[in-house]
Amino acid sequence: MRLLTGLREEPSLDVSFLPHDPRLPSFLRLLQTIKYVRTLVTSLLYWVTLLARLWKYDVIHIFSAAYYSLLLSALPAIAIGKLYAKKVVLNYRSGEAEDHLQRWRWTALPTMSQADAIVVPSGYLADVFKRFGVRARSIPNIVELNRFRFRERSSLRPVFLTSRLLEPLYNVGCVLRAFALIRQRFPEAHLTVAADGWQRSELEGLARELGLRNTEFIGRVPFDKMPELYDAADIYLTATDIDNMPSSILECFASGVPVVTTDAGGVPYILTHEVTGLMVRRGDHEGLAACAIRLLEDQALALRIARRARDECRKYTWPKVRNEWLGLYRELVAEMTMAGEELPHIGRKPMRQCRGRGR
Repeated sequence: MRLLTGLREEPSLDVSFLPHDPRLPSFLRLLQTIKYVRTLVTSLLYWVTLLARLWKYDVIHIFSAAYYSLLLSALPAIAIGKLYAKKVVLNYRSGEAEDHLQRWRWTALPTMSQADAIVVPSGYLADVFKRFGVRARSIPNIVELNRFRFRERSSLRPVFLTSRLLEPLYNVGCVLRAFALIRQRFPEAHLTVAADGWQRSELEGLARELGLRNTEFIGRVPFDKMPELYDAADIYLTATDIDNMPSSILECFASGVPVVTTDAGGVPYILTHEVTGLMVRRGDHEGLAACAIRLLEDQALALRIARRARDECRKYTWPKVRNEWLGLYRELVAEMTMAGEELPHIGRKPMRQCRGRGR
């Protein structure tokens, strides 16, 4: 949505959005409540909509996650886009790319090769694709600095926040075990778990088992309410095992919240240990706790990290990211023009772009 908002402000672009899970007309909506039937009818509606609308556009920008998201959401858009001889951008966004490309080598790689450009949000994913012989361009996620209040925490309190989904790959259990160790040193410490997921009851049970008082599970928080949570916290903890380019870390940078994290996936590409945050090995709850305690006991270090992190996140603002997307679109349209097709010139008439999303 942040990308869509920015692109719609461009006078040279005419941008539309096409969801991969469109809602049926009201008199047929009951079908989307029936298991298996909803998948069939929603997919059929999606395919029909692609056929009806993609012919209007010059560039088809397709969001995709891993596994079945690529097959069910991205593949139809790629196929129909190429049927209409359009330029196709596959914007692949999953931190599970390495496992996906390894396990689904004979389906994923041929599908992706049909795109005119593959774009990923981090240097980490670009490197993963390179190992499989696929060229991918890195264009980062966007952080909107004006949404977050940067606050210098000159006197850090043991008030912690984590906001990763309560699912195995985000290893929130590691955060809880780290917090148990932190409370031995700071009994008054408080942890807010701002997320939901199918592991919630299991993790709440782990918190009880560890005797974690002052630990609050508040469930899913709307995006527009997250700045308030960052402002209320003094340290952010994340112990993910698989990751790409977590926006939560960039949002902490923008808010002045020091980050303690594991070194999963693309995290080392956006955070430098002891410069813009503190980082430990995946699964190391003792190291996570030690780094959090270190920040509490070395306020000068925490302040330096927060200031450098704020400077670092400026490279992910819209003016920087905008130029990279517009540059890619212009390259693709130039290729079509050189091929002799009659297309609107970006500088004179709107270039239309349709977006299908991975999830």
